[in-house]
Amino acid sequence: MNELHEECGVFGIYLPPPQTGVLSPAYHALYALQHRGQESCGIAVNTHGVLTCHKDIGLVGDVFTPEVLHAMAEGNIAIGHCRYGTTGGQSRTNAQPLLVNHLKGGMALCHNGNLVNAHALRQELENCGAIFHTTSDSEVIAYIVTQARLSEGSIEQAVLAAMQRIRGAYSLVITSPSKLIAARDPSGFRPLCMGELAGGTVFASESCALDAIGATFVRDILPGEVVMVDATGVHSLLMDAPRQNALCIFEYIYFARPDSIIDGSAVHTARLRAGAFLALEHPVQADVVIGVPDSGIDAAIGYARQSGIPYGVGFIKNRYIGRTFIQPGQTARQNAVRIKLNTIRATVAGKRVVLIDDSIVRGTTSAHIVSLLREAGALEVHMRLSSPPFRHPCYFGTDIDSTENLIAANHTLEEIRALIGADSLGYLPVACLDKLPDHGHGGFCKGCFTGDYPVPPPENPRKHQFEAPIHTTAQEDERL
Repeated sequence: MNELHEECGVFGIYLPPPQTGVLSPAYHALYALQHRGQESCGIAVNTHGVLTCHKDIGLVGDVFTPEVLHAMAEGNIAIGHCRYGTTGGQSRTNAQPLLVNHLKGGMALCHNGNLVNAHALRQELENCGAIFHTTSDSEVIAYIVTQARLSEGSIEQAVLAAMQRIRGAYSLVITSPSKLIAARDPSGFRPLCMGELAGGTVFASESCALDAIGATFVRDILPGEVVMVDATGVHSLLMDAPRQNALCIFEYIYFARPDSIIDGSAVHTARLRAGAFLALEHPVQADVVIGVPDSGIDAAIGYARQSGIPYGVGFIKNRYIGRTFIQPGQTARQNAVRIKLNTIRATVAGKRVVLIDDSIVRGTTSAHIVSLLREAGALEVHMRLSSPPFRHPCYFGTDIDSTENLIAANHTLEEIRALIGADSLGYLPVACLDKLPDHGHGGFCKGCFTGDYPVPPPENPRKHQFEAPIHTTAQEDERL
């Protein structure tokens, strides 16, 4: 259970002409990526060079009803997106894909991540006469790519040129009239992988989306790489700039689904290891180990295996309510926790409980979960976190741009323990983070724990938040 704002999920598919039928795999892939964003979603389909798009606020199953899917055109290229906004407000206008029409043909774009220089670039563009319809930094990327197309010979070269100007976290999927493009920032903050399906090529934020549509995993997109797919095949370009491995470590701790493989390492295995490290670093005499669904469960199993304390199912999760940070307002979030989680008294009553969660951000949700266990009869509650203390802002996709509400930035370990009502509290040491993947990765972004960022943060973080968008009707949105 977490209070982090997530980033997004992206998907793209190319089938060689004259094949069509991209809508169904795009729809099912977004279902598999729903955990990455529950605010809005959309799919753009390329039919003989004509781009059409449907997007709206809501979950994939609510936005793409059978009637909507039946009415949408088919084609051989599609891109899809599910969003939880990190910049820009909750508005249908900010839903993706973004469609752009210009003299070199149409383009649709989906973006996962967050730029650190979006505000400066937007000011530069507006000073040159650009008009923005959204408050998302994704539209800034679309403008920069469009500008680059005027001087570059191809869409993939334009994307490569745009990557020299934008800074921060971005995994992109883009379709032009005849091509599908995938790109990943030179630090590799956000995941992006490639697969094969029915003789075509697919891209997705996580490998679980490939599994959901029966695609075969091929490889991860490299940091700083642009991959273009068209009728001539698959082609790769690399940025002529310093590149590094700085994947967000929270992908392994919380963001990604446990059945995904991120940059060659199994998320499930990484979380088991996190739990085992916790047991070694913070042992305790207890009767049962339980995990907070969903991202705390694997770490709880790892803790139980390492410690020898039995693992038990301590909570039943209501699957019909979204993650609690989706709820507006703290009171609503607290009420949602009780609706979402119910304790199993038989597991915890009269027991000394080790409670495993992925992190503590503000602390209010953790305090409520501890109180649920007390009400269910737990004698002791020893909380263990499969991440280090979250002490610093994140500028690359989690919307925590200040330390104001970070409990670990403003309180000592003992104060946090008292505030959440636990009998003891233990965090995963920073030194253990590099040991979580299956093999050496080469580096991660751990800035939210250490304050050391792979890319310099913005000078004025508050300028990430653009002015609120003008609200339009659905018909007007389609013309934007």
